[in-house]
Amino acid sequence: MAQRLPIITGLFLGIILATNPALADNHDTFYRGKTVRIVVGAPPGGGFDIYSRALARHLGKHIAGNPTLIVENMAGAGTLVAANFTYKAAKPDGLTIGNFIGGLILGQLMGHPGIEFDARKFEWIGVPSIDHIACALTKGSGITSVERWMAAKAPVKIGGTGRNTAPEDAPKILKAALNFPIQVVSGYKGTADIRLAAESGELAGGCWQWESIKATWRTGLESGDVAVVLQVASKPLPDLPNVPLAIDLAKTEEARKLIQLGIQDQGAITRLYAVPPGTPKERVQVLRKAFIGTLKDPDFIAEAKKTRLEIDPTTGEELEKIVQNLFGLDNQLLNRLKEALK
Repeated sequence: MAQRLPIITGLFLGIILATNPALADNHDTFYRGKTVRIVVGAPPGGGFDIYSRALARHLGKHIAGNPTLIVENMAGAGTLVAANFTYKAAKPDGLTIGNFIGGLILGQLMGHPGIEFDARKFEWIGVPSIDHIACALTKGSGITSVERWMAAKAPVKIGGTGRNTAPEDAPKILKAALNFPIQVVSGYKGTADIRLAAESGELAGGCWQWESIKATWRTGLESGDVAVVLQVASKPLPDLPNVPLAIDLAKTEEARKLIQLGIQDQGAITRLYAVPPGTPKERVQVLRKAFIGTLKDPDFIAEAKKTRLEIDPTTGEELEKIVQNLFGLDNQLLNRLKEALK
């Protein structure tokens, strides 16, 4: 009888592990020999793709079992194709991570067509960097300060790249919240096209991530042909100590909330990573911990510096709270956002 106990114990343990994923994961068995796929909703070579490929090179060593990570680009409809795929088609097993734009969550609240997910049901992994919005305008436009912008007699033309994107949504919200004279000219494929249009005099400029502006419009900034006249952040960015904060110009609590929820909170979730609804909670925690661990990894940080990737993370838990707050908006404020973004 005593000789049979190890066999019985082994069988019993095997049954427990097979029927209880949490225990199996705790024994570091699940990810061993597996491949984790990061589905990026943007084309190769862009910011989303670059972040994901850098993460893929380092994330595996922070997951017990050291799985292989691959990146798959699934571009389309402003990352909506990837978001819908992650929600509807990907298996909720912790082996598929979706990377899509956070503006789609606001799009769900606005009732935009094509959205086939409920953002409240995703399991959020995190965001590698907060996007801080700034408005850069050319010297040729005559708008070289926020005071000149506010005093402009004609609407100032700002380039947009379609709904659910910062260059489109941020100026629309600023117009509604601060009553700035703004005409959003939509239809540009990206911020590079906005820069070219501004330099040719077709536009005055644009509002998008400062982290991108300072890298891609460096020549204009250094020559003085381009000026950053407004920033949307909770406090002045280190690079822009004397540039006015949009939220400080708000005259009502509603205006401040529009800026906070519509622009600042969106910047915190722009480059988000999520796994499908129903993914086992213990695997979500494994991925969240590995995500933050990777962003603190000296090898990853060294690579990020070489490729000029900003690292200012939002954790999965923080991301979850932001999403919950968005869905807790009162109807009056939600209607104001809808009106601003229509």
